[in-house]
Amino acid sequence: MISDPVQGCGQAGAANEEAARLERLGLRPEQVPAHVAIIMDGNGRWAKKHNRPRIVGHKAGTENIRRIIHTAADFGVQCVTFYAFSTENWGRPKTEVRSLMQILGRAIRRETGNLNREGVRIVHLGSLEGLPRRLQDEMRQAVELTKDNTRITMCVAFNYGGRAEILGAIRNMLQDGVCPDQVNEELLSSYLYTAGLPDPDLIIRTAGEMRLSNFLIWQAAYSEYYSTPVFWPDFGVEDMRDALIAYSRRQRRFGGLPGGSASPRLSLVGMAGEGGSPARVQESR
Repeated sequence: MISDPVQGCGQAGAANEEAARLERLGLRPEQVPAHVAIIMDGNGRWAKKHNRPRIVGHKAGTENIRRIIHTAADFGVQCVTFYAFSTENWGRPKTEVRSLMQILGRAIRRETGNLNREGVRIVHLGSLEGLPRRLQDEMRQAVELTKDNTRITMCVAFNYGGRAEILGAIRNMLQDGVCPDQVNEELLSSYLYTAGLPDPDLIIRTAGEMRLSNFLIWQAAYSEYYSTPVFWPDFGVEDMRDALIAYSRRQRRFGGLPGGSASPRLSLVGMAGEGGSPARVQESR
């Protein structure tokens, strides 16, 4: 089949424009991480700073997700994972937990249609077990509606814990009758919630903390880490740009020596939704 030269020129022109735009922002396309994961911290402290109830901070933090997913897409990031609610967060006051469930439900109902029209793919990481039935249904519907979108993937880690994820993967392997000598990193990864996703290149934590908090602990083995004192509701376009520029200046060695060949950047071709099969991950050098 002979390719269309006009179409080819158009694609090349668009790629050149994208490269020039990133250059003006201080980045080159190959320096942009494929997968950015964010620990959204500081909602409560933001609310306290503004003399408002904690729940107002959580609402402001949820609204900021829209701004950051658009910003990430504009920078060429392929996937962003937001740590929204951990398995440990069940230990918070019941009124706060109930409010967090309501906030997420309202956000899904309000934003899913717009995100779908903008080409955002929504994926849930974590367990739906224990969540309100309506919230479970809304999450499944959002994942199903957006499953074919390709502009950017937005993973919502809700009722997620890294240790629980690994334990669940091991239990499922045992239930499937996997023999011990068959177990390797690739197989275990295929049983995780993130099956089909590249590991996060960059993990951002807001509000100045310096810990992972049980977030993507298997996948983050070689992630670059970036901490900012900015509270999550205030984390904006310039803050995201600063994090990406800081990442671009790191030398990723993956256990090797300076000057050696690093692991190739992974490009997201497709990915599995909840209960789906692992998707293909394509190397991009």
